[in-house]
Amino acid sequence: MKAFRILILLILPFSWASAQNLKPYVLGFESNKSITELKQQVKGNLIANQINVVGEYQPASDKNRWIMVITASELTNAVKSVGGLTGFAATLRVALTTENGKTKVSFTNPIYWGNAYFQKKFTDVESNYTALNIKIQNAMKASGTYIGTEFGSVDGLSKYDLHDYHYMMGMPYFDDTVELQDFESYADAVAKVDGSVKEGVPNVQMVYKLTIPGKDLTVYGFALEGDKGEATFLPIIDGGSNPKHTAFLPYELLVMGDEVHILHGRFRIALAFPDLTMGTFSKIMSTPGAIEELLEQLVD
Repeated sequence: MKAFRILILLILPFSWASAQNLKPYVLGFESNKSITELKQQVKGNLIANQINVVGEYQPASDKNRWIMVITASELTNAVKSVGGLTGFAATLRVALTTENGKTKVSFTNPIYWGNAYFQKKFTDVESNYTALNIKIQNAMKASGTYIGTEFGSVDGLSKYDLHDYHYMMGMPYFDDTVELQDFESYADAVAKVDGSVKEGVPNVQMVYKLTIPGKDLTVYGFALEGDKGEATFLPIIDGGSNPKHTAFLPYELLVMGDEVHILHGRFRIALAFPDLTMGTFSKIMSTPGAIEELLEQLVD
């Protein structure tokens, strides 16, 4: 009996740790209503809970998917307090996806993405994320019967794994961003991106723009079109997912001071699909480079 108790004590910490693992998405609720019928309802309940919808679009030109990009004072205040590359954390996403005759409404797990982007400084802003998580849950509960199941990885990742996340040895970390261009000033960098958006560049459409008050930080989200865009790579990496990882998109660009950055595709895609096999990853080997080429047009 004593040996059995010792075994239980040894197993419990591992079981507890596994239970604490985080997954990239949360299934809010399911509905028999269509995306068209649900969009305004979900948006209204987000706004009623002090969550701003800063952009929305149909990713990969797929009529079975819709994305709302959201932010709130909790997010912008967290980014403002730390600054730098945490500007990428200024938004989250809510997705509506038609699957098996139902519309599944999901959202990016705030605690997962917060740990990945704030890393060891997440403890400094954890209360912001906890409060926002409650707001999102309340919006989901007002829209349907709340489910709250995390998904997007079989085992998930611990917060410690997320603080130092990379897909495998030799792959980029969060800080290994792609610097697309640098300018004389922050104002020049923002003006260049805004000018390119206004003039239009091939296969790149702005979904949202968000500036962090009091900081030289502006984050954009872009829809990627054409034969190297979302319609090409999303079906490959999200084809077998259930529920779908629709809230993976759009792709972000960050103006940070006088520099323009994007997250490396081999980090950003892997973070959104942590269980992606090397076999599947090899099918999109050109995608990170293609994303860089598409977004580079904005600063050329």
